[in-house]
Amino acid sequence: MTINRKNEHLDIVLKGQAKSSVHTGFDAIVFEHAALPEIDMDTIDLGTKFLGKSIKAPMLVSSMTGGPARAATINLHLATACEAVGIPLAVGSQRVAIEDEGSAGLGLELRRHAPNIPLLANFGAAQLNKGFGADQARRAIDMIDADALIIHLNPLQEAVQPEGDHDWRGLLNAIAQLSRHSPVPLVVKEVGSGISGRQARRLVDAGVSVIDVAGAGGTSWAAVEAGRAQTLRQAAIARAFVGWGQPTATAIAEVREACPDAVLIGSGGVRDGVDVAKAIRLGADLVGQAAGILDAAILSSEAVEEHLETVIGQLRVACFCTGSIDLAALRNARLQGDLG
Repeated sequence: MTINRKNEHLDIVLKGQAKSSVHTGFDAIVFEHAALPEIDMDTIDLGTKFLGKSIKAPMLVSSMTGGPARAATINLHLATACEAVGIPLAVGSQRVAIEDEGSAGLGLELRRHAPNIPLLANFGAAQLNKGFGADQARRAIDMIDADALIIHLNPLQEAVQPEGDHDWRGLLNAIAQLSRHSPVPLVVKEVGSGISGRQARRLVDAGVSVIDVAGAGGTSWAAVEAGRAQTLRQAAIARAFVGWGQPTATAIAEVREACPDAVLIGSGGVRDGVDVAKAIRLGADLVGQAAGILDAAILSSEAVEEHLETVIGQLRVACFCTGSIDLAALRNARLQGDLG
């Protein structure tokens, strides 16, 4: 049943039926154009470090899919392209692989195709109330030789999914316990409704190393579940929440203010390199993209690489046209309306 559900999720996203009605907020962010950049665009340094490894741009491919057999091909394309481009890859949920004691397309073959980049393992927070703990975390990490473990938060999706997990009591404490036993840094991410500054602060205080806001404006899992509903009532309940969540831009700024020293990933409806630049300016250390890459991931690693290089090229132009020689300068780039 879980594998069939994940196949349905993938189909709905690929058909373009999963868009949130929320705007990310990036369109409200306008850089002051630098008519005299006074820099050489070819020397702009987009490199940074993540999880102790050097990466070539402040981006990662966010978690997309896990479980169905075709995910093996998708993940292979993603891993090969991310290695070529030099950015991290976060895999989809490994729940099915852990429960079935297999790999479900999420095995060490990924690491063989991506030996140098950060790989991030992943399963849902709700599983911590259903028997998952340190042993399952170790299995997820070892399965792909991961550099970090993502615990994803999807309460809205679970709430509107007929077979969803509804008992979320005690999960903050469970995440805190897991952080104390995890051999790698713990990442907590939403899946499209955002994380507030207050919630992020609680997670960081519990030992979480990285926050991925995954704000509203991209894929709506309420829309996905409405698309696979079996009754009119189920569809109506889910559809009411297509506009639910904190816009990505708002979430990034709020979490950065609440957690000034945390590693922050901005994701959720990121369209292009200009959005990446805006997310960095708002406080993100890295910027994630998922649904925007899925069509390319179905085709080939070359298609994924072409997509990523295009986004990175757009980011480079945004840096040039703000006079930003590196990411530190971009974080301080002037916005329209800035004084002084």
